Amino acid sequence: MGSVTSTDNPLGQLSAYPDEYDAGLLFPIDRDESWKASGQTRADIQFFGVDIWNGYEVSWLNAKGKPVVCRGEFRVPASSPYLIESKSFKLYLNSFNQTRFVDAESARQRMVVDLSEAAGAEVSVQFHAADATYPTAPEAILIDDLDVDIRSYEPDASLLNTQEGSHFSGWLVSHLLKSNCPVTGQPDWGSLYVFYEGNEIDQAGLLAYIVSLRQHQDFHEQCVERTYRDIQERCKPEKLTVYARYVRRGGLDINPFRTSEEGFEALNFQSFRQ
Repeated sequence: MGSVTSTDNPLGQLSAYPDEYDAGLLFPIDRDESWKASGQTRADIQFFGVDIWNGYEVSWLNAKGKPVVCRGEFRVPASSPYLIESKSFKLYLNSFNQTRFVDAESARQRMVVDLSEAAGAEVSVQFHAADATYPTAPEAILIDDLDVDIRSYEPDASLLNTQEGSHFSGWLVSHLLKSNCPVTGQPDWGSLYVFYEGNEIDQAGLLAYIVSLRQHQDFHEQCVERTYRDIQERCKPEKLTVYARYVRRGGLDINPFRTSEEGFEALNFQSFRQ
């Protein structure tokens, strides 16, 4: 799949790195754009969810000009009409570096306003101390050691199947997730956590499916939504959550969370590669 973004997208272009505040750096992308480019639709997928961004290099100046450094946690509702392009997000955060704020709350509120306007929905912003601890990752069955014959490196939903008469409820995880940026073609690495309840999903088939994303070009958010949709349609689970923890690039990581369960909150834990 080729590029799905306009030529105004800063991704893939040489960029100046401003250090004075500029909300105009944010580049929103219609969430439906990637689906339309592939001839599919997002509207038919029913889920709840959020995109959790962690900014590890968030900084500004206090009223006396002393730098403040923290980790920023940004939660963009999956129901928002727009996602925020990652490089523009990084440039936007960098624009705070030499900007003075009277206190952390003033900086936080500025980000809430700007990011919510870009996403078209209210974005949650929290600041954490740089050495703050993370919640514990869910206990999950690792499926990466299964002996699987891989034949496809493009998404193949037919790999997903269930075992009739056998029920399963719990988390499964693979650290073999890889997809490619639809603009630059650069690899995006991550771990995929799946909570599944229903007729037991074939774990070898799930692993083969995850690996089948290896050459696929799409944004992190769409890769997770595609996986969620394919598991729902092929396996018809009673409950399903698909949660990707992607490796950071440029001081940001993106962690899309999609679930069938309203009110199921995404824990912002840290994987071993993040």
